[in-house]
Amino acid sequence: YYDKLEFDPSNRYVLGMEVGFQHRTPEPEDEIRLGMIDLEDKDKWTDLGSSRAWCWQQGCMLQWLPGSKTEVIYNDRDQDRFVSYILDVKSRRRRALPGPVYGISPDARWAVHPDFRRIHDTRPGYGYNGIPDPNRQVSAPDDAGIWRTDLHNGKHDLLIPFSKIAAIPDKYDDLSGAKHWFNHLLVAPDAKRFIFLHRWQKPGQHGFGTRMFTSNPDGTDLYIVDPYGKTSHFIWRDPRHILAWASHPSHGNKFY
Repeated sequence: YYDKLEFDPSNRYVLGMEVGFQHRTPEPEDEIRLGMIDLEDKDKWTDLGSSRAWCWQQGCMLQWLPGSKTEVIYNDRDQDRFVSYILDVKSRRRRALPGPVYGISPDARWAVHPDFRRIHDTRPGYGYNGIPDPNRQVSAPDDAGIWRTDLHNGKHDLLIPFSKIAAIPDKYDDLSGAKHWFNHLLVAPDAKRFIFLHRWQKPGQHGFGTRMFTSNPDGTDLYIVDPYGKTSHFIWRDPRHILAWASHPSHGNKFY
């Protein structure tokens, strides 16, 4: 995805992932190899390890830590939980964090992540296999949602529970009985806000509804940017403007 830093600051090394199959959903024990390609040495591949927390859409979130010349971060699975690791590609020192990552602040101080278990259940292909969603039968649980992790000390807190967002009325849809999940988190260039998509599906419904929210880094001051039900594929242009594919009564389905 276009917000991930795959090239190091020198533009010499680019991160990549390698897997030995295709045309099927990853099983819990399927590993993906992680590596670094040297663009100035005949595209030499340096192996960096493996992960069992990945999907075809977004791999394991392997990326360079913003501003770092040697450290990368990626998601993995440790028994019954998803975690992330910060790896120094030179020294090979590795540090574990208690949760996975999705959106990382530009100063590399903190990260936010959704419930990858629930995404795999509601939207296979975007979440991770291997750990069932304990709230599969709960439409809007209050013990899961969006978490924030301090990348320095490992502090890991639930910021925004599903129940809080599900309780915010939607002007264009009745959310009664719907199952809720979050996806696609992206921190603003100044780290003062982050985006997430709130999605829901009602029993018997084939598609799903979407609202784009922004929030303060601590989960406060929630704001609905786009309430019209179809937001996707977005990027921050600057701290106050977002480019997104959406539907609006004025022009229909367009980039706005």
